[in-house]
Amino acid sequence: MTLQRRYVLGILVAVLAVGAAALLADVLATVFFAVTVAYLLIPLREELTDRGLSSWRASLVATITAAGAVLALALPLVVVVATRLDAVVTFLLGLPPTFTVDVYGFSATVTLSEARSVAVAFGRRLARSFAVAAPVLALKLTVFVMVLFALLSRTADAHRATIAVVPPGYRDVVRALSRRTRATLFGIYVLQAATAVATFAVALVLFFLLGYPYFLTLAVLSAVLQFLPVVGPSLLVVVLSVAHLGVGEPTRAALVFVTGSVLVAWLPDVVVRPRLARETADLPGSLYFVGFVGGLLTVGTVGIIAGPLVVALVVEAAELLSEELNAVPVDED
Repeated sequence: MTLQRRYVLGILVAVLAVGAAALLADVLATVFFAVTVAYLLIPLREELTDRGLSSWRASLVATITAAGAVLALALPLVVVVATRLDAVVTFLLGLPPTFTVDVYGFSATVTLSEARSVAVAFGRRLARSFAVAAPVLALKLTVFVMVLFALLSRTADAHRATIAVVPPGYRDVVRALSRRTRATLFGIYVLQAATAVATFAVALVLFFLLGYPYFLTLAVLSAVLQFLPVVGPSLLVVVLSVAHLGVGEPTRAALVFVTGSVLVAWLPDVVVRPRLARETADLPGSLYFVGFVGGLLTVGTVGIIAGPLVVALVVEAAELLSEELNAVPVDED
């Protein structure tokens, strides 16, 4: 096969992939997540193959592991939405339109009417959409599992097809971008998920000991907020502290703020992240935040993963360019 024919076939595949993406837009996010998870699970599949499993069985075990992890992470959120959302909406409706914070002679009036209306409307939309979307979510989970298994069972073929259209002189660039992609996905999926699980466990115990009736709901919110860069669960801690100040409980507000900030917002990061950070892309928090927010606002849920990934690849390409420019001396007149 001539080099030109390879490039033509490569371009044809890219064009057909774009057309397929346009036709399958409703499941595009699911397919994207499946591709990124498959990319991350390749080392696990190879490890299982080295231990004597066949390629098919190794792919099946890796797929079941990923599906189980997704269900385990989503189950607490589903339980909260299904059982506690009405109670949360009722609580929000019971909040006064304004309240005055008075602490040690200093007072301030906070208006909650607009924020309360927005939160209540969002909660009701979430309840309706959850009831309607449950069968759709089940179908998308099925698509996710099938695509993931197909990709894992054909990893070598996909790798050869990708590398074949890249000129030999640029394959080191592809390998560098591949390493950065895997490290970034590890940081987004594994590190964030592990930190969220630790946050959930700590928050569950803390909010139970502090006497909150909906400690499970607060623990799930803390875990979900762990995926929000920079701010994280500290946002929930601040909201709870302000709520206690609003009802004249400065001591309890201080207790929640101090214990929540240390144990929920800070401790899981300190305990979990250093043990897993060696495998990540070491992307600065500011750039991760830009990718997270920009991707979310631009393309929706899929942008949570795609945004930081694109930023990480831009950083890697810039580093490769910098190394190339510094390695080749520039002729001076």
